[in-house]
Amino acid sequence: MNTQVVWPLAVYGALVLGLVAFMMGASWLLGQRTKGKVTGEPYESGMPLTGSAHVRLSAHYYLIGMFFVVFDLETIFLLAWAPAARELGGSGYLEMVIFLVMQALALGYLWRIGALDWALRRHRPTPKDGA
Repeated sequence: MNTQVVWPLAVYGALVLGLVAFMMGASWLLGQRTKGKVTGEPYESGMPLTGSAHVRLSAHYYLIGMFFVVFDLETIFLLAWAPAARELGGSGYLEMVIFLVMQALALGYLWRIGALDWALRRHRPTPKDGA
């Protein structure tokens, strides 16, 4: 490996590590070290705590998050494809149409099974339930 290429990187790395060590050391030397009665308690913007920090969220919340990621990646893929569309020609266009049709079918399927429905479902009586 050529030393003319490596030594600036080594100097930069040493400077970064030195700066980090200096900042942490200064913080340790100059920082307060008080152990008050309420030091270990959580602080919620000056308001007293009202409940547990562990909140149970509906599964719909996570499903919508996953759907967002999937369809957001579709958008990124389209934006990456757009500048090269002319160079790719008809085959590239056909592949993108197939991709979009598959995404539309996936969205239609999710819609049909009710994965995008946030309304609370009420129990519908079936003939077995006696209604």
